[in-house]
Amino acid sequence: MTETPMTDRELLVEERGRVLVLTMHRPESRNAMSMAMAYQIAEALEDFDRRDDLSVAVITGGGGTFCAGMDLKGFARGERPVVEGRGFAGIVKSPPRKPIIAAVEGYALAGGFEIVLSCDLIVASSEATFGLPEVKRGLTAAAGGLLRLQHRVPYHLAMELVLTGRMWPAPEAHTAGLVSRLAGPGEALATALELAEQIAQNAPLALAASKRILVESVDWPLPEKFDRQEAIVNPIRESADAKEGARAFVEKRDPQWTGR
Repeated sequence: MTETPMTDRELLVEERGRVLVLTMHRPESRNAMSMAMAYQIAEALEDFDRRDDLSVAVITGGGGTFCAGMDLKGFARGERPVVEGRGFAGIVKSPPRKPIIAAVEGYALAGGFEIVLSCDLIVASSEATFGLPEVKRGLTAAAGGLLRLQHRVPYHLAMELVLTGRMWPAPEAHTAGLVSRLAGPGEALATALELAEQIAQNAPLALAASKRILVESVDWPLPEKFDRQEAIVNPIRESADAKEGARAFVEKRDPQWTGR
């Protein structure tokens, strides 16, 4: 396990084997998203996608809160925590190509909830709360909330949450199917890491390709679906990891993935 010193930074970065852990660290402002933190997240995710030795990421918040949304004090100074090409928080417009899990304690509101919605899996404490309260401020959830929520939960539930801006307790989100795993208070990160470790045991190229197909195939024309899938999965079949997976099965041992 390695950890990058972050004494003057707002994002803690830690590596646990093939798992990357990103912790938003602005506890004095409930991890409200600043411009600096957005750029640090973007930088960390670009490095994550480049590296063959990392398979899955977990993003969480320190101090008992996930993220309370945009830093309004920074916004008042003219700052917008948006990274060109990657969007709000350095993630919502262009999430990593590899799997990423949100581990949620406390509040995930407005842009904080939109960060969660950009992740592939969501683990939340039973005491966590989600919400898109933008309409209460004369704004809209334009960092992915309006685009993604209706595809994650039933349409009319999404419409209610957006138009009322009400708080949404994690147990309700779990019942609706948004939250993958509901954890005990203070246990969201530990539970997310257990899930991440389970995922990281699998071949990294296959993981990334599987995620890509699940995300992109929604919009593929029906007659083209299998051909488009083939273009993505055929290189996986020819990869060194595919050969290693077969050898490991025959030799009754754990595979040693290289991401190639």
